[in-house]
Amino acid sequence: MNRVLDVYCRALSALCALLMAAMVILVFGNVVLRYAFSTGWLISEELSRWMFVWMVFIGSIVALRDNAHLGTDMVVVRLPAGARRVCIVVAQLIMLYISWLMLSGSWSQVEINAGTEAPVSGLSLSFLYFCGVVFAVSTLVILLYELWMNLSGRRGNGALMVQECADIEPARSAASRD
Repeated sequence: MNRVLDVYCRALSALCALLMAAMVILVFGNVVLRYAFSTGWLISEELSRWMFVWMVFIGSIVALRDNAHLGTDMVVVRLPAGARRVCIVVAQLIMLYISWLMLSGSWSQVEINAGTEAPVSGLSLSFLYFCGVVFAVSTLVILLYELWMNLSGRRGNGALMVQECADIEPARSAASRD
């Protein structure tokens, strides 16, 4: 399962890079067309905004997998291993609940907007809201796997799922290189 999640997140990282490249092309191309030729792509702004939303949600999945979300762990790291594990499991259960709420809310938005078209592209707005469904399903799988690893004792002494500082390398990535 660990390898499957790693491959999935590498694919998502590549997709983020492609989305970023497409956004740069759309926005830069539109700027050049507007200033050099007094014209532009009407669809550029709408598509680049949608790509940005998708990129943020996809990047959040990868950050969750890499334990790269920032957080405060100054209390938890001082706890004994058993109490730390309990805190981590409670946090994971809360995150699972929030991911479930995200899934149900995003799916509702997909259904509500199925017949609504974007003003410029004419694409269904369901596609925009579907990124929440992808995010929620992915985080549910990752969090369930991490919860199982913590409960089964395979994760060490309650491995933290956050970093105190952005300059610190994510724990899982450092361990995977050994």
